[in-house]
Amino acid sequence: MPGAGKSTVGVILAKLTGLRFADTDLDIQVRENATLQQILERHGYLHLRAIEQEIVLGISLDHAIISTGGSVVYSEQAMARLTSTGPVVYLAADLPLLQQRVAAAPLRGIASNSRQTYDEVFAERTPLYQRYANITVNAANGCADDVAAAILEQLVTA
Repeated sequence: MPGAGKSTVGVILAKLTGLRFADTDLDIQVRENATLQQILERHGYLHLRAIEQEIVLGISLDHAIISTGGSVVYSEQAMARLTSTGPVVYLAADLPLLQQRVAAAPLRGIASNSRQTYDEVFAERTPLYQRYANITVNAANGCADDVAAAILEQLVTA
């Protein structure tokens, strides 16, 4: 979900492991020369999801920590690729915390139907995150460094 800390924790985890870091949201913005919000406003959420799928299907996943957009779980092809190359980590957090974090960045693009509330997006996506995750970590437990350490601990014991 937007606000879970995927990018922040991903960078820290990449540093801890020595692996390359890739952020598909950044890749989308570079490719489109626009912010996620601008892409949503100009072309709609389905266009953004299609680009996200193309990016995930096209990037190198070797020796990397990949931070994806929260809507990647709508693409079975993208998720099949991600799950076939390594563990998928779900940064779980409760709705009030996520809402608080997203409110701090009101112009962030969320690839969802504009009629959906954040609560509805949360309810729709949570089962998908749970379905695809090999590892689930509570993103509300401590700072981003603590969350990255918890992921690393689970990766080592997996």
